[in-house]
Amino acid sequence: MPLIHSHTKGVFVIACTPFNEDGSLDTPSVGRMVDFYYDKGADGLTILGMMGEAPKLTQAEAIEVTKLTLKHSGDRPVVVGVSAAGLAAIGELTRAVMDLGAAGIMVAPPSSLRTDDQIAAYYRDVVETVGTDVPIVLQDFPLSTGVQIPSKILGIIFEAHPSIVMLKHEDWPGLQKITDLREAEAKGRRRTSILCGNAGVFLTEEMQRGADGAMTGFAYPEMMVEVVRLSNAGRFEDAQDLFDAYLPLMRYEQQPGLGLAVRKYVLAKRGAIASAVQRRPGAALNATAVREVEKLIERQERKLALLR
Repeated sequence: MPLIHSHTKGVFVIACTPFNEDGSLDTPSVGRMVDFYYDKGADGLTILGMMGEAPKLTQAEAIEVTKLTLKHSGDRPVVVGVSAAGLAAIGELTRAVMDLGAAGIMVAPPSSLRTDDQIAAYYRDVVETVGTDVPIVLQDFPLSTGVQIPSKILGIIFEAHPSIVMLKHEDWPGLQKITDLREAEAKGRRRTSILCGNAGVFLTEEMQRGADGAMTGFAYPEMMVEVVRLSNAGRFEDAQDLFDAYLPLMRYEQQPGLGLAVRKYVLAKRGAIASAVQRRPGAALNATAVREVEKLIERQERKLALLR
């Protein structure tokens, strides 16, 4: 399986983790879900991220999900989230998933980091722990981690560690950060791939700022695939028109604490997974929320029909 690198582009869907009604891992749905994402045009996958309920999995389950995902991915790249409180856990899981054939790992900063020096030192320690031959995605998601990484510090980290080949950009507001990074590269700094998160709600603007694609989850990954394709072709108005049809559902999915429940509900409705259940603790949609989601899907289909 190819490794990710500083020119990696496209859509890497952040995959959820399917569970049975009793909370056990639903292994048949893992394969079905992976096939679904690729059928909708995904270039690769990222598993065991924050929306993949990774902290609720045992180490053995994390490895099992990786094995199943890789089995169904063929030669497509799979990035594995290995974020953990300690470097020992990061190192152990990294060795396991890279031996299985992962394309790289994703690491978010722990919430304990407070200063720029601490952030830079942390990623130095991560690189030393996993080895310089392992491609790393730096996940910049301050709304979740509480860690603010300025563009200047990202640049220092990228220059110091060539094995950090990709930024998962999901600062908010953060569009200027993409511009800052690309302008620094134009002046001579090495290139870093930028794939964007935040459920894709800023994808059209991010692509115009110079992003390489998306690394996020949404129950309609085909929208992200097509928006990236149209943007790369310079068809920004067409990309925006398509994006706008999906925006109400994306907005609804952005509700803190409820977003994964919405995503899993729609994925189950579309046949990608057998059940929308989350492993406890986890929220579920009540009857009112289900009606709202169904209404949004109905309106979305009407808008898409007008574009066809």
